[in-house]
Amino acid sequence: MSKVEDAREDSRLRAADAVVAQLESRILSGKLADKQPLPSERELMEEFDISRTVVREAIATLSNRGLVESKPRFRPVVRKPDFDTIINATDTIIRNMLTDPSGVLSLYESRIFVERGLVREAATTATKEDIALLKQALEANKAAINDSLQFFRTDLEFHRIFYELGGNPIFPAIHKAYSAWLWPYWERMKRAPGRNERNYLAHKSIYDAILERDPDAAEEALQSHLARAWEDVGLTMEVSVSLDRSADKG
Repeated sequence: MSKVEDAREDSRLRAADAVVAQLESRILSGKLADKQPLPSERELMEEFDISRTVVREAIATLSNRGLVESKPRFRPVVRKPDFDTIINATDTIIRNMLTDPSGVLSLYESRIFVERGLVREAATTATKEDIALLKQALEANKAAINDSLQFFRTDLEFHRIFYELGGNPIFPAIHKAYSAWLWPYWERMKRAPGRNERNYLAHKSIYDAILERDPDAAEEALQSHLARAWEDVGLTMEVSVSLDRSADKG
């Protein structure tokens, strides 16, 4: 690429960045409201005195940041930022990290850390309604033992409830991300009613500890369950990585 072409490319990128900054500011301030279409390409070209190519680059950047939703043959629509938006913005980075087994381990360890706190909180503060939801999810999990695909769905649902308790919107978004990022490893696991039953019994131990208002027992049951689950996941990975990092250093 010649110096002239380099200069043109640099100028085009700067122009796109300027448009992104202006439109992002309007979205975050509410001037461009949630679900409102962006101005047309022609309007943006005239307002910013830019080419159609620059407009499309700016819109692609906004879409990658989760600030607009783009569909073929439709004008892009503003998407109000939320916690899902923040997590989605990191999706490509996280998935690249997960190409390495140690990256999968780091993500899994963070899940254990989060869920240990969530089950302790549930054992301390869960309402009758919360416990009823957990019981319903546990019963659905038991009923699906002989159907591995349905069992997996009910497994996700049982764990999801812990992220929903308390009403903090960050945790459901985190659970959705964990489910999406770890799904390929769960999908490759060999499934069998015996393994499903073992996981159901682990869920029941967590539930029973919460029912007894015993946060220590709930945390211990959760940690034991996820540690055993990691062993199953490890069988699907080409490189075995120990959940106990100290063992790898020994």
